[in-house]
Amino acid sequence: MHILIIEDDLDLGAALQQALKTEGISSEWLRRLADAPHAFADDDYDCALLDVSLPDGSGLDLLARWRRAGVALPVMIITARSGLDDRLAGLDGGADDFIIKPFATAELVARLRAVLRRYARQAGECWSIGALEIEPRRYLARLDGRELDLSPREFHLMLELARVPGTVVPKGVLAQRLEPLGDAVDFSALEVHVSNLRRKIGAERIRTVRGIGYMLAA
Repeated sequence: MHILIIEDDLDLGAALQQALKTEGISSEWLRRLADAPHAFADDDYDCALLDVSLPDGSGLDLLARWRRAGVALPVMIITARSGLDDRLAGLDGGADDFIIKPFATAELVARLRAVLRRYARQAGECWSIGALEIEPRRYLARLDGRELDLSPREFHLMLELARVPGTVVPKGVLAQRLEPLGDAVDFSALEVHVSNLRRKIGAERIRTVRGIGYMLAA
């Protein structure tokens, strides 16, 4: 996973990045609305953590601009405002979840995973794609009920493909997300990991779209 953080508090921003890194999630941290992207490719980020009160404006205004522009990126609002009207404004404005400061980073990560499960159309902790079952939090995967012996890189590769089964994930995205810090591996290494994963889950389950990337058969 790769998360966009827009938060001006230095201590909180650093703590969020460290908490996500511990969970194997890479992130990009911005501190001003002016630095936020106006549009996204589908594979830029998996979710945004967006503070409401920023030095140069309201995060809710940015969210509204994103939604008007058709940006479907899942967004979790971070705020110190606990009033019902504030929560409703965020949710009605297109946010997928809302968390009040101060919060435990463990709760934020749990809520983040829930948002991403909904986005990936997976209802519970165990994801099912045909005969393949994946439990992201436990780092477990089963094929036809048999537990798979996967390396960390193979597991993360499978997880990234499983987030959008039936959709091509570009090689560049996969290469970057195989590293928790966001440092991309080269394509030759990626091809080795794909080959190893195919050998373990069946070559027919991972399709190559030449010149673009790979797709997990839905």
